[in-house]
Amino acid sequence: MNIIAKDILLGAGSLTVMVKDSIDIQGFQTLLGSKALENTAPAEKNAVVVDRVLAADCKITAKTSLHELAFGITGINHAYGTALNPKYPELIPGGSSSGSAAAVAAKLADFTLGTDTGGSIRMPAACCGVFGLKPTYGRVSREGVHPAQSSLDSVGPFANSVSMLETAMQIIDPSFQPITSLSTMPKLAILNVQATEEVEHSIKSFLAKAGYVFEYVDIPSFDDAYRAGMQIINYENWQALGELTQTGLVGADVNGRLLKSAETTLQQVEEALQVKEKFTQEIDDLLATYDALLLPTLPQTPPKVEDAENTVAFLNLTALVRPFNLSGHPALTVPLETPEGLPVGLQIVARRNDDEKLCAIADFIVNAAQ
Repeated sequence: MNIIAKDILLGAGSLTVMVKDSIDIQGFQTLLGSKALENTAPAEKNAVVVDRVLAADCKITAKTSLHELAFGITGINHAYGTALNPKYPELIPGGSSSGSAAAVAAKLADFTLGTDTGGSIRMPAACCGVFGLKPTYGRVSREGVHPAQSSLDSVGPFANSVSMLETAMQIIDPSFQPITSLSTMPKLAILNVQATEEVEHSIKSFLAKAGYVFEYVDIPSFDDAYRAGMQIINYENWQALGELTQTGLVGADVNGRLLKSAETTLQQVEEALQVKEKFTQEIDDLLATYDALLLPTLPQTPPKVEDAENTVAFLNLTALVRPFNLSGHPALTVPLETPEGLPVGLQIVARRNDDEKLCAIADFIVNAAQ
């Protein structure tokens, strides 16, 4: 199914884990789904998160496929094949952590690890109908993760339940201490954003089952934060990966995006950092009043693979996820469906370093809506 980039077997625990092939595992190449890296040497040591997985009751059985160079949102990869979306085979698996999301959806692993620079955990989780968590920026070690330098990227888990997300977080972040139950009902607000009618209907119907009365709030710089995040991603990816455009081995879509990224200036990055400061403060101000903010994960249902060859044409799919990479807040996506059976994600955002409460709130909402 092209979900797996490399079959391996490390460890002997009861939990089965798969790891995105942008995360180093000793003795194996880290290819990032690109032919341009086929001549790189095997990793000399494990990424920190891999060591933590192996030190727990886990076995790693595969490295998972991804959108080439982790620089794309559809998951389409012509070099090694596109991961099949197990629950919705005609639709894109989402990127860039496509194989990690698909592996959980196919129940090939108890949990998987991905990375999220501009939505690359939450988006494929929503596309494949599973839970995905982008932790607070900096909370989970990125040592041994590629690209090595990123001011937006976080390592996080995919799973088929909130409880398994919590188990995974305890393993990859030793400071994570799950909250068994909330002492009071969380105070929640719905963020006013643009999404299709079917997405909004699905989320409102789900939340209505929870019996909550929600307040609606706005964030003035939300759209600016989306654009600012792209400027930073482009600049940092060009610094890390730009030389690969000279190999002639990078796929056309990613190669074109990298070359376009070369045009990003330091002035644009400086302006983006100013937006980051403003946007982060706006989120923090809201989260001083509310325990979490709710919004769709994706503004529309995922497109079909056959319609999504042009990654640039679908960059708007990250409109609701990328801003929280800029601010660094933890964000979790809950899988929902439209009445027609198409995937929708409910995104929940909490205070920075309040990842435990974020998971508890997600669990509370899911149980209340049953």
